[in-house]
Amino acid sequence: MKKRDGPPRGEAEGSKKSLQFVGVLNGEYVLRGFCHPVSQSWGPDWCCVATEPCPAWGMPSATPLEQGFCSLPPGLRLRGSSAPLSSQLASSSLVLQEWFRLSSQKSSIPDTVANHLLAFAEISPALLAHVVNLADGNGNTALHYSVSHSNFHIVWLLLDTGICNVDHQNKAGYTALMLAALAAVEQEEDMNVVRRLFSMGNVNAKASQAGQTALMLAVSHGRQEMVEALLACGADVNLQDEEGSTALMCACEHGRVETVKLLLTQPTCDISIVDSDGNNAVAVALEAGHSDIAALLYAHLNGMKFNMKSLGI
Repeated sequence: MKKRDGPPRGEAEGSKKSLQFVGVLNGEYVLRGFCHPVSQSWGPDWCCVATEPCPAWGMPSATPLEQGFCSLPPGLRLRGSSAPLSSQLASSSLVLQEWFRLSSQKSSIPDTVANHLLAFAEISPALLAHVVNLADGNGNTALHYSVSHSNFHIVWLLLDTGICNVDHQNKAGYTALMLAALAAVEQEEDMNVVRRLFSMGNVNAKASQAGQTALMLAVSHGRQEMVEALLACGADVNLQDEEGSTALMCACEHGRVETVKLLLTQPTCDISIVDSDGNNAVAVALEAGHSDIAALLYAHLNGMKFNMKSLGI
């Protein structure tokens, strides 16, 4: 039976799937693909409704991001419409580069991000929504990078906007919530941010590459605290990936006894589910050489049968 998303921690990371995933988690942000210049010509549906120039224009103290916005006609909006600002505004090369530079680095400063978010909101709520959810060439947003860099203060700020798309999948098929399921969190304050993210997103979403859920990822990587948090937020223990494996099977395969015990406490946990090879959780445990887990599963099954018999079922 194949490993679900690469070898456990400490083993060689040789699979294609693992390399792609580790690249997202551990790689510093590399700027790429910003090739959309600011348009200087506006169609007939556009009009300038402001007469005052942007106060930051031409001022040395203005940030590159502020000057990028101010280089466009002030007060621009669709005539007779409440539609969001043009994507041309927020997809200019300068805006993209500066947003990811200030928000998506390991060294990003929360106060700087907070100040920019406030500035965007003052210009337009639509602009704030657009910038917060901007994705780079790999489909990663500021939320993806903030989670993978463990910048949980910035994660909180992004969630606080109320318009952050927490279920956006990058090109590798992962949401920021899935990345959070792999995080090694040391402080309770950071864990509270993770719980908030779990509560705001779809904990049962499947990665597009292999159909794994956040719960499966947390289980296979031994993130017990994340498993507990995901279950508390309604994660489905019986969902199957493309190979038919469940979170319980992942725990059995990787020899995670405590995780198996935790999953078995869920009333809906179904031990009888089989994968694409026709193996149930017991068979997976035996095949992986974890006889102690197989015995635990047998005991659980016998206990269920005894309870059903005592209830006359």
